[in-house]
Amino acid sequence: MTLWFKDISREAPTVELGAHWPPAGIETLNPWEVPLLNTVILLSSGATVTYAHHSLIQGNRAGVIYGLIATVALAAVFTGFQAFEYYNAPFTFSDGVYGSTFYMATGFHGIHVIIITT
Repeated sequence: MTLWFKDISREAPTVELGAHWPPAGIETLNPWEVPLLNTVILLSSGATVTYAHHSLIQGNRAGVIYGLIATVALAAVFTGFQAFEYYNAPFTFSDGVYGSTFYMATGFHGIHVIIITT
C-alpha cells in the first residue's frame, strides 16, 4: 500500500500540494551525494551481516566477529551521515507534506538501525 501511494502521489499530486511534487518552495536534497552514499553503506552492511551469518553456519568464530563488527561500524557511519543530512537539510518537519514524509520515513528507518545496532 505504501509503495502504491508513493507512486500515485508522485504521478498525480493533488491541488493541495500545488499540483506538483515536490511542493513549490521545497529545495530537495541531491540524491547523488549523501543519500547515494547511505544506500551504498546499507547494501554493504547487508553483505557484512550475511558474511557473519555464513561464518556462523560454518563455525568460523573469527568471521562472525569480523562480520558483526563491520556491520555495527557501517550502522554507526550510516547514522552519522543521516544526522549530517538532517542537520543540513534545507527543509524541516513542519514544511508540509514533503518535510514530514521525509523525516518520518527516514526517522523510522534510523530508529530501526539504532535499535538493531544496540
